[in-house]
Amino acid sequence: MTLEPWMGWTALTILGLLACSGFFSGSETALTATSKARMLSLEKDKDHRARRVNRLIEDRESLIGAILLGNNLVNILAASLASAMFLAMFGEAGVPIATLVMTLLVLIFAEVLPKTYALSNPDRMALFVSFPIRIFVILFSPIVAAVQAVVRGTLRILGANVEGDVLSAHEELRGHIDLHHQEGGVVKTDRDMLGGVLDLRELTVDDVMVHRKNLTMLDIDQPNYALVTDALSCPHTRIPLWKDDPENIVGVLHARDLARALHEAGGDASKVDIEAVKRAPWFIPETTELLDQLTAFRQKREHFALVVDEYGALMGIITLEDIIEEIVGEIEDEHDVAVEGVTKEADGTVLVDGSAPIRDVNRALDWDLPDEEAVTIAGLVIHEAQTIPNQGQIFRFHGVQFEITERERNQITQLRLKAEPKADATSA
Repeated sequence: MTLEPWMGWTALTILGLLACSGFFSGSETALTATSKARMLSLEKDKDHRARRVNRLIEDRESLIGAILLGNNLVNILAASLASAMFLAMFGEAGVPIATLVMTLLVLIFAEVLPKTYALSNPDRMALFVSFPIRIFVILFSPIVAAVQAVVRGTLRILGANVEGDVLSAHEELRGHIDLHHQEGGVVKTDRDMLGGVLDLRELTVDDVMVHRKNLTMLDIDQPNYALVTDALSCPHTRIPLWKDDPENIVGVLHARDLARALHEAGGDASKVDIEAVKRAPWFIPETTELLDQLTAFRQKREHFALVVDEYGALMGIITLEDIIEEIVGEIEDEHDVAVEGVTKEADGTVLVDGSAPIRDVNRALDWDLPDEEAVTIAGLVIHEAQTIPNQGQIFRFHGVQFEITERERNQITQLRLKAEPKADATSA
C-alpha cells in the first residue's frame, strides 16, 4: 500500500469537514437549549450577540433547516472523500472500512463531543456562534425556503398538522414553573404564588367570593343603638346594609366611618346618622375576571364589591383581600375568625369542610382536583355523584376517596379525604 500525496490533503480536508460538522451540531444544540429569558436580558443590556441569538431563534424552522443543510452537506462530502481515499488504499475492502471509521469519527467528534459541550454551556456557545450561523442562514435562505415548501407540502398531503399546537405564554410559564418545582429550583410556596398570579385571568369573582349564606348583613331600619352595637362587634370592617328585604342592599357601612361618627356624636349611638355614614354599594357581575376586578379595585380605590348574578340577585361579596389570597394564600389578621377547613389526621386521611374551596385544598395538599365545574369540595362531590350524598357514603374519583362524614339538610358540611393510587381510582 502506497500513500499518494493527494491522500494527505484529502485526510486534512476530511478533518476540516468533521470540524465543520461539529460546529453545526454544537450550534444547533446551543441555540435550541439557550435560555430565552437570559438572551432577552442581555439584549436589554445592549449585547448585540444576544440580539442576533434572539433573531435566530424567532424563526426556529429556518434556523434548524439551515443548520441541518450545512451539517448534512459536510457529513456527506466527508464520507465521500473518505470512501474514495480508502478505496485507493484497500481496494474493495475500503468501503466498509471507510463506513466504520467515518461513523466513529462523526459520532464522537462531530456529534457527542460538541453537543455535550453545548448542553453544558448553551448561553456562552449560542453567543459565540450567533454571527457565523446568522451569515449562513442568510446565504442559504433560498434553499432552506424551498426545502421547507417541499416538506410542508408533503406533510399536508399526508394529512399532518404542519402548524402544530402552540402553547400560550401563560401555559408556557406555568410549565416552566412546574418543571423548576419538580427539579427543586422553586419551592412549593413560590410555585403556588406564581401560579396564583397566572390564574387571575382564568378565574372569575364567583370562584373566590364569599357566598351570601356566609355574609353578615344588618338591617338599616333597626334602632341605631342595636345597629351600632352589632356593627362594632362584627369581625368585618365593611358590612352590607339592607332595607325591607335582605336582597335590597342600600349601602355599605365601614367600621372606621362609624367609629369616626360615633366619636363626633360624643359616644351617643342615637345621634349617629347612618344614612350619612353609609357608603354607596358597588355591584359587579359574577362573571367578572379576577384580574379585571383587581384593576377595578385599584382604579376606584375600593376594597369591597357586591356580586350579583344575571338577574340582579345577590350572590356574595368580593374583597381585595380575597383576590390577594389567591396569590399569597390565606391571610388572617387579629380580628379574623379562624376556620380550620383542612385538617390532616394521624392515619393519613384529611378532614375537609364541605365549603372549603377546591383551589385551597389543592394548594394545601399539593393535589390537582378539577375546579372547572365546582368551586367547593362539596360541590365537586355533588357534581361527580350527580346526587346529594347521604352521610357515610363513599365515592372515588380523580385519585381520591371522598367519605361524607357530616351533612346538614341538603348541605355536605364535612368530608374525609384519602389519596389513592391512580390505578385504584375509579368512579363510584
